[in-house]
Amino acid sequence: MNSLVKICGLSTPESVRTAQCGGATHLGFIFFPKSPRNVSPQQAARLVQDVADIKTVAVTVNADNQFLNEITEAMNPDILQLHGAESSKRVAEIKQRYQRPVMKALAIREASDLDRIANYEGIADMFLLDAKPPEGSQLPGGNGVSFDWSLIAGLHSRLPILLSGGIDQSNLNQALDYVQQDQNDLIGIDVSSGVESSPGVKDILKIEKFLAACHQRKNKD
Repeated sequence: MNSLVKICGLSTPESVRTAQCGGATHLGFIFFPKSPRNVSPQQAARLVQDVADIKTVAVTVNADNQFLNEITEAMNPDILQLHGAESSKRVAEIKQRYQRPVMKALAIREASDLDRIANYEGIADMFLLDAKPPEGSQLPGGNGVSFDWSLIAGLHSRLPILLSGGIDQSNLNQALDYVQQDQNDLIGIDVSSGVESSPGVKDILKIEKFLAACHQRKNKD
């Protein structure tokens, strides 16, 4: 099975090369000043200048058009990930304005949170299901916490879905068990803090081992 694997929160040439060489399908770059993984549009442009045959993702949080203009003009991402409280109307506006796929992130804590998927189907191109932030956190993602993955058992969507939140090498196989249950090859996982040595600092060895484990699982399946 060919699951999607997104390494998110990249901010150095070394981590980008490692993710690319290790076989990640998507590279995520965070544009959110409160995040320890935040990069500027210009930094991201430099980081992706030699990237080929892999999808680049610009992760934003309730960004206005001016900021989205800066990001798209500088780095020309393949996908825009909207990780804030963007309405379905706003998602549609962004998709039309920037003429590229949009991934909508949804924060999940209980089964009813999954009902919001229906609001964006036919508008967004992909979904990312992340855990709701713990109390007091100013970050919508990258908090290293998981939601109850059993909530997605039997979940059906016409769109690709990435599972995120607290995934690392120790629970990778469990995460893949959930995203692969329908044998849909358009679903996968997103990892950020799970391949870091400290918040915002990607660990090259952890990235290598994580991606190697992904490929080992793929070969078994």
